[in-house]
Amino acid sequence: MEISLQYIGFAFLVVSLSWFIALLQKFWLRPKRFEHALRAQGLTGTPYKFPFGDVLQFIELRKMAYAKPMPLSHDIIPRVAPYFQQVMNQHGKKAFAWFEQEPTVILNDPESVWHVLTKQQNIFVKPEQDTSEKLLLPGLFAHQGEKWKKHRRIINPAFHLEKLKLMLPAFSTCCEELICKWNKLIDLKEFSELDVLPEFKAFTGDVISRTAFGSSFEEGRRIFELQEELVMLVVEASINSYIPFYKHLPTKKNKRMKDINREVEKILRDMIEQREKAMVNGQATSNDLLGILLETNIRESQEGGIKNAMTTEDVIDECKLFYIAGHETTTASLTWALVLLSMHPEWQERAREEVLNLFGGSKPDYDGLSQLKIVTMIMHEVMRLYPPVNFMERRAAAEVKLGEVTYPPGVHFLLPHIFLHRNPETWGPNANEFNPERFAQGVAKASVHGAFLPFSGGPRVCIGQNFAMLEAKLCLARIL
Repeated sequence: MEISLQYIGFAFLVVSLSWFIALLQKFWLRPKRFEHALRAQGLTGTPYKFPFGDVLQFIELRKMAYAKPMPLSHDIIPRVAPYFQQVMNQHGKKAFAWFEQEPTVILNDPESVWHVLTKQQNIFVKPEQDTSEKLLLPGLFAHQGEKWKKHRRIINPAFHLEKLKLMLPAFSTCCEELICKWNKLIDLKEFSELDVLPEFKAFTGDVISRTAFGSSFEEGRRIFELQEELVMLVVEASINSYIPFYKHLPTKKNKRMKDINREVEKILRDMIEQREKAMVNGQATSNDLLGILLETNIRESQEGGIKNAMTTEDVIDECKLFYIAGHETTTASLTWALVLLSMHPEWQERAREEVLNLFGGSKPDYDGLSQLKIVTMIMHEVMRLYPPVNFMERRAAAEVKLGEVTYPPGVHFLLPHIFLHRNPETWGPNANEFNPERFAQGVAKASVHGAFLPFSGGPRVCIGQNFAMLEAKLCLARIL
């Protein structure tokens, strides 16, 4: 008995020591090796702070920024990115900071950003998602390597221009419903004040529901409602992301996120199974995103075998991504477009004149929308000042050289759209001002590669960018 107790005590000591060494390695030795490697090559940044780096300072600065009223100015960086602004003010355009135990290098120059987005895709990879991010942004957004290539190949036909033209009637129906609702608000009044953000949320949700699921758009609306709730829960959970195992705790909100995911997946699974049965019987339409996706997937399976096709779970994930990627981004862009046109009525008048000259009293059609030069300039400038996404992130999967610095594997790279879109070296001294004229000759002549990234860039450029622009231009033209 005495020998066995000694053995247990010795085993406990060995396990405890192993745990201590592993924790010491994770929370101190490895971060300090990263810091030494970066500083030795001339990079500057914040010192690593045990145990979570700069997370608490990031949260505190954000709270302070949000506590102040927002000035009527387009210089929004002090509000939306106060921490990164402080780091770059103190350490320069290419500086590093800490989110937990791995350094994040901020790349605030277009050339480096374009290199990361377009070169060495097997090295500059997307960071591993945590549990809540996987619920919110699955599918094509998250995949890497061969799986990403397969999904991109299968999904791509759904966003070809000839397919988008077939979706224009659904766009128009949603626009008509929005305009009719707004007209009723001012029928008996000279004017009416309107909060356009929830209006555009409902509009873009309806567009996705109709274009993704066609006749099943009522079920699509339920998915939209659930996904809206999920977004809010994930944003709230992100505040506590630095707490170990927090997202695995059985809290009420964590449980609700899982419940929402199960309900959304059940609705989508039922819709997919019904559509597949209908397609076998020759009854289904392929004019919506789900129909086109399933049609392409079946063809891939027939031509290259089951390994070339997506599973039902894969299709479910891509449908969930349609909602988040196609809903939140366009809602934000349309909302800011109306705010900016209200602040700059001269551009509102120019855009309205263009729309009336092209369409008169008729409904906008595809050919006419492609000729809207001023409206397109306005939308580009809106997305420059208020990009759909403020930041992107990549992680070095292996040692890599970028410029004069060699980065060890594990380093993260922050690609800050919000800073790149306002860089005076690219956009001039009026970079914080609304001036659509800068896009008069198109995007290519307005900036350099890596300076304007509303839809990202390189091989992983947003697959739905033509869908989003068509939807936004049609809606804006009808409102004007």
